[in-house]
Amino acid sequence: MTTFKVHVRVVPRAGLLDPQGQAVEHALTALGFAEASGVRVGKAIELAVKADSKAAAEARARAMCDKLLANPVTEDYLVEVEG
Repeated sequence: MTTFKVHVRVVPRAGLLDPQGQAVEHALTALGFAEASGVRVGKAIELAVKADSKAAAEARARAMCDKLLANPVTEDYLVEVEG
């Protein structure tokens, strides 16, 4: 078994209200960064996953997202496996 480094990025679904993203966007504008728009705030998670293959590590990470790391009703996620 090999240990794979897995990166998970969780963000609010497109079209859903993102109050944190709106607050950051307003703050950036107030600080003179008006060119920034469409700000979405999410979370980044790094895991070390033991698996027989890269595909198996990705499948396990996706299962973790579906059960705990992301809310399937309001959030989308992206899984990237190194190696």
